[in-house]
Amino acid sequence: DSGCDWSWRCIIWTSIGWSVSVGLGLLCCIYVATLHENDLWFSNIKEVEREISFRTECGLYYSYYKQMLQASSIKEGLLELIHDNMTESRRTINLLQRMNIYQEVFLSVLYRLLPIQPYLEPVYFYIYTVFSLQAVYVIGLYLTAWLLSGSWLAGTLTGVWYILNRVDTTRVEFTISLRENWSLPFFALQVAAITCYLRPQLGVMVWLMYVTTFCFCLMWQFNQFILLVQALVIYSLDCADLLTTTQVTTLYLVQVSGLLTVWLLQFCNSMILGSLVLSFIVAALFIRHYHVSKVLQLRSDEHIFKFIKSKFALGSTRDFDAGLYLCEEAFGLLPLDTLERLAGTLLLYPYMLTVLLLCGTLAVAALQNLSSPGGGLVEEKRGAAERRVEAFRPDVAYNLLHTVLYGILAFSTMRMKYIWTGHMCAVAAYGVCGTEVWTLVLRVLRCNTKLRLFRYAVPLLIFCWLYYKFWPKLMEELSELREFYDPDTVELMTWISTKTPKQAVFAGSMQLLAGIKLCTGRVLTNHPHYEDKVLRERTRQVYQVYARRSPEDVYDILRAVGADYVVLENSICYERRHRRGCRLRDLLDLANGHVGAGQ
Repeated sequence: DSGCDWSWRCIIWTSIGWSVSVGLGLLCCIYVATLHENDLWFSNIKEVEREISFRTECGLYYSYYKQMLQASSIKEGLLELIHDNMTESRRTINLLQRMNIYQEVFLSVLYRLLPIQPYLEPVYFYIYTVFSLQAVYVIGLYLTAWLLSGSWLAGTLTGVWYILNRVDTTRVEFTISLRENWSLPFFALQVAAITCYLRPQLGVMVWLMYVTTFCFCLMWQFNQFILLVQALVIYSLDCADLLTTTQVTTLYLVQVSGLLTVWLLQFCNSMILGSLVLSFIVAALFIRHYHVSKVLQLRSDEHIFKFIKSKFALGSTRDFDAGLYLCEEAFGLLPLDTLERLAGTLLLYPYMLTVLLLCGTLAVAALQNLSSPGGGLVEEKRGAAERRVEAFRPDVAYNLLHTVLYGILAFSTMRMKYIWTGHMCAVAAYGVCGTEVWTLVLRVLRCNTKLRLFRYAVPLLIFCWLYYKFWPKLMEELSELREFYDPDTVELMTWISTKTPKQAVFAGSMQLLAGIKLCTGRVLTNHPHYEDKVLRERTRQVYQVYARRSPEDVYDILRAVGADYVVLENSICYERRHRRGCRLRDLLDLANGHVGAGQ
């Protein structure tokens, strides 16, 4: 508990809390691993079928792990990645600079060095590592809730809610290699470290904040946009005078240090140096507006800004790249049935109540801070800081704004909900098990009942209800057995492997080509890692096979990118997954000017 005096009773109680956190993490890890096995019968299918199960960009990332293991030595494997001419035909690129694949490199080196080859296949070493990170994710959320509430009961409730809301908190069991599945566990640990840093007498977590920020940034190309939102949280708290100058500066410098370390490891990747978050932090620290990205004339991430402008009707609707994103369900608004599922596990109600009550309290505290007489004396500022801590805890304020801003991001773009929903579990558990919310509620109700009674009785009642409602469903879900079945793709990969030259160049959809690289090792014209302007333009050209273009034009385009073979997909030719206007051929015809925007 928060009032722990490190007596034997306290040490035992804290040890139990840590044990429960590890137990819940392992339970989540085993749960998603079992679901993956049951869904594909992974242990019993052919190697090519296992590789095909790494869909879209997942297959591309896993192919580099496979490539490193097949190299004659670690040094040779690294050189192949640094001077790669197989991923994009007629181009030699540095994959360690372009893509966030250091985790694949690290795992391949580890697999080579550890004496586990006779006992564990490479693919299992890979997927078990990713599933193990789910344990890290749960432990990070658990610690955040524990630190906020002062009770590890809140952490337990957080872990249970995370597992029961699996559909909305993670998709790791069927998108194993996605960068977010590697990075978000470290982001959860970083939030826990920040929470610990902002608590009184616990400000020695700078090293952990740096390490977790670095790992998060190293493993996901969208790190700069996530950190930008976090920087906005820090800036808002600074404006409301809820953090000290030292705390604000430290948090900013941790972000900058993490990003710059990754920048160095990615061979001075200009996309990182010119990121908006660095520009924002420079502006915040030096109180001036300076757009680094414009000075560097970056083009790598301009498709993200086109997407944002088009999403909010601020840009051209004819842009092909923006259209690809806008027409994908994952980049649309958050469906309302998500809230229904979250309410079904009793997660949404305490979360909303906690956020609303704390937002009101935070607004009052911020107004008091801003309306108090200023003065530039150090003594006055120190006194203001002490009163501020009493009025509203900095760690609670950070987590409140964190969940609000990432919630807004999740509502605007469904794919980003996985950043929000995990932390949502921690905030809701803090509301149920912490003192602040219950104090406000009991004060409004004018109830004199002991606070401790509600802090422990209500979570126990929630546990009982969740067990009664969801335990049978979990057991039923774990007993369902299915099997991987995709004979057409297996036949295609087999034909390519046996009937085409090893240096043959293949053109096609980004998603399928990633699988071709993994299963056959053939050269590609394009792939799903979209963070490069030249590649985006090349992809648009390759996709002209589905547009209203003459055969001669299509042939010239494909030969210009060095293609020897092109794979045409019925699922694209006769597409029914997307509505009219969002089919690939519609986007191409619109971008080419062959049809009007309203057709």
